Amino acid sequence: MGFEVSRETLAAKFETIFPHLDERQQRLLMGAEARALGHGGIRLVAQAAGVREATVSAGVDELDAGAEPLGRVRRPGGGRRRAVDVDPGLRPALLALVEPEERGDPMSPLRWTTKSTRTLADELTRQGHRVGADTVADLLRAEHFSLRGNAKMLEGTRHPDRDSQFRYLNDTARGYLAAGDPVISVDTKKKELVGQYRNAGRQWRPAGDPVKVDTHDFVDEELGRAVPYGVYDLAANAGWVTVGTDHDTAAFAVGAIRRWWDGGGKAAYPAARRLLITADAGGSNGYRTRAWKAELAAFALESGLAITVCHFPPGTSKWNKIEHRLFAHITMNWAGRPLTSHEVILNSISATTTRTGLSVTAELDTASYETGVTVSDKQMAALPIDRHEWHGDWNYTLRPEPPAPVPDPVPFDEVSPRLAVPPDADRHEHRPVRRPDP
Repeated sequence: MGFEVSRETLAAKFETIFPHLDERQQRLLMGAEARALGHGGIRLVAQAAGVREATVSAGVDELDAGAEPLGRVRRPGGGRRRAVDVDPGLRPALLALVEPEERGDPMSPLRWTTKSTRTLADELTRQGHRVGADTVADLLRAEHFSLRGNAKMLEGTRHPDRDSQFRYLNDTARGYLAAGDPVISVDTKKKELVGQYRNAGRQWRPAGDPVKVDTHDFVDEELGRAVPYGVYDLAANAGWVTVGTDHDTAAFAVGAIRRWWDGGGKAAYPAARRLLITADAGGSNGYRTRAWKAELAAFALESGLAITVCHFPPGTSKWNKIEHRLFAHITMNWAGRPLTSHEVILNSISATTTRTGLSVTAELDTASYETGVTVSDKQMAALPIDRHEWHGDWNYTLRPEPPAPVPDPVPFDEVSPRLAVPPDADRHEHRPVRRPDP
């Protein structure tokens, strides 16, 4: 009566025996195990031993050939030296090809490249570094790169200061992260209809039994829409999403940041005295939105944090880290699942994880937010805001101080004494009358 050998059993056997065998003996043992297992044995043994399948195949071939035992084995430390050891200039040359400044990537601690390993290997070889695509891939993974395909990343007309702003944002974020201060990326995710509506994507279902959804996309008056506002902590690789049920306003956006800070940010950064926020150029957290700055000033005073904001240039919202580090994974996680309630949305967001350790917290915000809130020139002038020397409209800091007192309005008679009237008089009876020309 036969039985199957598990990878864990083989791994335990190899771990026990391998220390007593030389390199060739290990290879022959793996070959014998693979040959005994039959079809699929080479892959199973390679996975259990943690070696390449070619090594196991070589062991099988040696057994089949019936070669005589050798009188020697490779000396300790033998074998081909690593490419980076033979060529110390290889790693710097590779990094120079994929540095974020070359792509305009605003955040080098989280970087990537869309260049293929074969293209990079060819370019390195042209520069005098003989290297193959597999070695390039190993080096990139060791440097925490990931490969991405072409994507719609640029919007609108290219701003002349786009790359310079990216570099400024990158340097600022690098300084904050090196000092252990929090850096967050914020944005509003696409609003979602709540109800039995079609959601793009597919899920495994029994054949012929798709999830049935409404044929129309009219807003459910009772359930309404969901407005997810996200906060992504770059250093912690953690997201915090506040799902609103009302309007996407500046007060709602800053409220979401406040929830993140009170719910986890404060505990994660107990010694922090400053916070860096990277945000898009428009929307509820746009650089032209006065209410956004006023709400941040209130939060700075409340939290005791000096809050610096660096905006992405207009037309570059897709570069925002929260888009591909958080929102993209949330979209993939609930793909094909109708968002039938706010509870389903919250659970789907909270369950979003990645192999790199992403964790997400989600909360529901049922508060109402007034639209059309205006901030006067005097109120703006009173805010404790320091605009940076480089593009003060995109880069500014809110000090944790109360606003300066707003001066009282100037009395009417001081503005125009000729038109002054008694305070209790009816202004309509004392309007200046123009006499007809003689």
